[in-house]
Amino acid sequence: GGFLRWIPKYCGFHELHFLEFTLRMQVRENYRVLCDRFEPGRPVIDRNMESNMSLMSPLLRALGIFALSLLSITATAETVDFELQGLDGRSYRLSDYRGKWVLVNYWATWCPPCREELPELEVFHNNHKDKDAVVLGVAMERIEKPRLKAFVDEQFLSYPILMAEPAARTELGRVPGLPTSFLVSPEGELVARQVGPLTMEDIESFIDTMRE
Repeated sequence: GGFLRWIPKYCGFHELHFLEFTLRMQVRENYRVLCDRFEPGRPVIDRNMESNMSLMSPLLRALGIFALSLLSITATAETVDFELQGLDGRSYRLSDYRGKWVLVNYWATWCPPCREELPELEVFHNNHKDKDAVVLGVAMERIEKPRLKAFVDEQFLSYPILMAEPAARTELGRVPGLPTSFLVSPEGELVARQVGPLTMEDIESFIDTMRE
């Protein structure tokens, strides 16, 4: 589940809801992600890749998993940071949360899968905020503050909501669609990316795996 599977369900930046992908698109995406592994600051492990390969031929899948294992071992994680304005008017820096796991969730109010996962993120944040992990939601859309605040209040979201212009690449890496989540370790290193909705169980399971 979660970071350990590829979910072909997210919203593109032209507010299109993509529910079907061809094999060619999947192979092309894997190729781009493999290339990303060689760029400084990219995640050490992208868990979407391995599950995506299950749709390919056995030979291609074997080669892809072999490449993923090599990249997971040899890549060196670098600390990442950003500063964004929050809906509450404060400035938030990712580095302010050193010592905790941080799930940075890029989303938008118009995105159905984004709205679907909001309750899960809220429960995860409330269960972990005083211990070992937090959620930072980044609303990646052009929207007036009052309208965004009204939506956040309706959803009873208590974790920080930050604001950013729509973009295909962020300080944490590529955002091919929404929702996209990045997991940052307590040391400030980017360790995983998920395109598609997550559950609380997904996030907790992946963090437990990383601790082993």
